[in-house]
Amino acid sequence: MEKTDNMPLWVFLAFSSISTRKGALILIRASVLFTLYTVPWAGILAGHDWVASLFLIKDWSWFAMMVPITFWYWISLKWIDKNTGWAT
Repeated sequence: MEKTDNMPLWVFLAFSSISTRKGALILIRASVLFTLYTVPWAGILAGHDWVASLFLIKDWSWFAMMVPITFWYWISLKWIDKNTGWAT
């Protein structure tokens, strides 16, 4: 994606290496999935050994970081859709 004159820096940094809307949607979906993975499921579902071995995260720090990152990608996508659009 090329930076236009009216594009804020935060939008450009979100998708600087992604050139299509489909690529941006894939990034957002992957971020949502990783955000769900980072919930400390082992602490929530205590007593299930398979949960503790599958979900290795034990605190909320990764989740607290992933929520604003995912939101940043989403609002950047909305800004591009509203203002500049994607290259065809």
